[in-house]
Amino acid sequence: MKYLAFTNQDIEKILGESGVVDEAKVAKAVASAKLENSSLADVAVNQGLVTNEELSRLVADALDMPFMSLAGKLPTKETLALIPELVARKKRVVPFRLDEKGLHVAMADPTDLETLNFIARREGMHAIAYATTDQDIDTVLELYGEGLNNLLEIKSEKSGKVAGSEDDSSIIQIVKKVIVEAYRNRASDIHIEPREESDSVIRFRIDGILHDVTLIPMELHAQIISRIKVMAKLRTDEHQTPQDGKISFKLEDDNSEMDLRVSIVPVTEGEKAVLRLLAERSRQFSLAGIGLSENNLKKIQEAYEKPYGMVLSTGPTGCGKTTTLYAILKLLNKRHVNIMTIEDPVEYDIDGVSQIQVNPKAKLTFASGLRSILRQDPNIILVGEIRDQETAGIAINLALTGHLVLSTLHTNDSATAIPRFIDLEVEPFLIASTVSVIIAQRLVRKIHDGCKVSEEFKAADIAKKIGWELTEKMFGVKKSNPDGTVRLYQGKGCEACQGTGFQGRIGIFEVMVMDDQMRQAISQNKDAGFLEELAKKSGMIGLLEDGLGKVNMGITTIDEILGATKL
Repeated sequence: MKYLAFTNQDIEKILGESGVVDEAKVAKAVASAKLENSSLADVAVNQGLVTNEELSRLVADALDMPFMSLAGKLPTKETLALIPELVARKKRVVPFRLDEKGLHVAMADPTDLETLNFIARREGMHAIAYATTDQDIDTVLELYGEGLNNLLEIKSEKSGKVAGSEDDSSIIQIVKKVIVEAYRNRASDIHIEPREESDSVIRFRIDGILHDVTLIPMELHAQIISRIKVMAKLRTDEHQTPQDGKISFKLEDDNSEMDLRVSIVPVTEGEKAVLRLLAERSRQFSLAGIGLSENNLKKIQEAYEKPYGMVLSTGPTGCGKTTTLYAILKLLNKRHVNIMTIEDPVEYDIDGVSQIQVNPKAKLTFASGLRSILRQDPNIILVGEIRDQETAGIAINLALTGHLVLSTLHTNDSATAIPRFIDLEVEPFLIASTVSVIIAQRLVRKIHDGCKVSEEFKAADIAKKIGWELTEKMFGVKKSNPDGTVRLYQGKGCEACQGTGFQGRIGIFEVMVMDDQMRQAISQNKDAGFLEELAKKSGMIGLLEDGLGKVNMGITTIDEILGATKL
């Protein structure tokens, strides 16, 4: 959210005077925003102090202008046409009503008077501005698109057509539209899958969940796959071997570039393509924005501010480990330090950072790449993943010899990272000497602010899911009062969130710090259970508790947390 007329100090004053947010929580959010050099508005929403709608209403009050919730007030196509789609998307302003008073428009940034005056001059009528939320703007912007189903209502190619015919332009437009629609729906992946029947299915992964989008005829499927191969510079005549590539795609909405990582594999019904979207907006990560509490943030900060040692991020595939490390790199990326990475694949290009892509065909592995990096006079090294004994040994030695090393490890929680290292034949005393902090994480879906509702739940029903000990600790209802209630939030589902009740994801974390007691226990080869208990006695908050804290703040639901933390 960007309110051009307001500084962080202004937002702090608005929150403080609102009476909606506790002063101590506002102070913590201010500290996080300063630490991350981020917008206080974004931090306040990410930390659950206020919802997007609540903050937008407060800003509207401060501006002495009306607020409009667009739920149930979607504009007609005639009204929508009064503002060009390019202007609407670029400036995030949408019309919703035309009457004798003029054109009523909702704006994500109600302080953008230049855009408001432009619309008034263009339409030759008075433009009346309303504040609204980003989610409501996104909902209306979706109405501009012609939609995939309309685009795909194309006659299947008949036999006898030759390459270079006018139908080729239709395939180009279909692929372009699929990518654009995935971007507009904030999808992380596009799946194009042939089926046993006479068609193929296109699916988008949104907030970790796959959604069927549309069906396409098999005649078009082969041509779409071929077009993707051309864009990714892959062999179009190869159909039996997996191929990987990358596409650079120009987004006309905001004139930015987006990279797509392409994987095509042969399956029994044909070829399946999966495209991972690496959009510019996904790079705007910050440690506070991904869900780290202030306490965990301080622990991690103390670790990465050391000139040597190792910061480990652990968890299953797709839990956001790389995003966390990139957020740390973003803070460390200064002109006076030499930062190098070895990754497979390189997720995002970072200005000022030398990034190496693993290439087994050229005998460039994590281990060989690390040896080469060592001769490049680095200060900070990111190792995409510690997979084998050789890589583990080199990474540990680098951390011992005055380098800061960031890396990931596939383990279920922070404590089990230690025995995993030992399995890779790293001596316990070396682990104790080099590892500074271990971060375990998961991703959970966030409740959609646009359709968030609260409901009273019986404490006994909550205890059935998480037990009475956690129910008492996290929600303040004792076992002696089983009829007590707890007010929790959930999304009822709306058009903007595809009826799921969720929009976006946030991390839940546990952060294990290597203090003197922990180092001694590791050197004595204590098991993971002992290490976990020791860390909790020293103040570590487990994944489940961190998640339940976000449930208490109205960010997510208990079922989401349990689904992410069950091992």
